[in-house]
Amino acid sequence: MRVAVLGASGTVGSALLPVLARHHTVDAISRTPRRSTSPGVRWLEGDVTNPTSIDRALEGIQVVVYLVHSLGTADFAARDRRAAGIVARAAESAGVQQIVYLGGLGKETPDLSEHLRSRIETEHTLAEGAVPVTAIRAAMVVGAGSAAFETILALVDRLPLMVCPHWVSTPTQPIAIDDIVRYLDGVCGLDAAYGRSLDAGGPEVMTYREMIERIADLRGRHPRIIEVPILTPRLSSYWLHLVTPVNARVARPLIDGLKSPTLAENAQLQELVPFQLTPFDVAARAALDARA
Repeated sequence: MRVAVLGASGTVGSALLPVLARHHTVDAISRTPRRSTSPGVRWLEGDVTNPTSIDRALEGIQVVVYLVHSLGTADFAARDRRAAGIVARAAESAGVQQIVYLGGLGKETPDLSEHLRSRIETEHTLAEGAVPVTAIRAAMVVGAGSAAFETILALVDRLPLMVCPHWVSTPTQPIAIDDIVRYLDGVCGLDAAYGRSLDAGGPEVMTYREMIERIADLRGRHPRIIEVPILTPRLSSYWLHLVTPVNARVARPLIDGLKSPTLAENAQLQELVPFQLTPFDVAARAALDARA
């Protein structure tokens, strides 16, 4: 099949390209021209906010993998809705057979954060077209370059004492980047996955505090963590901006989303694409080694 990856230059996209290229012809779509470094991968110029460029980029494509998000911009939710609408229409016009979308876990409740709600809205907007969507909803991706993982690592490395807001006790289900890549690759062209929303969680449920402590163990550090109830998501994002590489515009919606549990509600994806999931410590060690 011929597969187009939108958001190909990001953390997940970069890891996915060589895997897809083992058995597909892959077009990596980027806003700026790039030189291909992987056999079987062709880089093309395309902007999801520009209908003309996306129409051109999707010509002859059977499957679109959609990894785009606009975090870091003030109006990211509106931008993402508009981009998803453009891609849905272009995919339908081009005769695309399937859109594979990487979204986020989180129940659709009134108090759901803008970031997590935007991930769901993007999924719904993509599905408004005639092309069937396979949505894989995941929690934090454990891998070098993942904003959430890099934030936790920076906290571990820079702060021997952490005064943390209550979100550090929220349960989540982080997943290794290799596992999310394997899922994305596995559902491409899989008829049984068409038109379905599938939860992708790692093998362990843990809190953000537990993640901090276990990464600290891998780094040979022993930070002291004190939880306080008064650090709001907005203050948390500014606090993170001071001590981590993540800027406040990106950190604020991410942190606001940490108040909501992000757990896999079903195992349908594992039934469709069965394999042994990677334990958190193994995934974290691999991410640390990749940064070395």
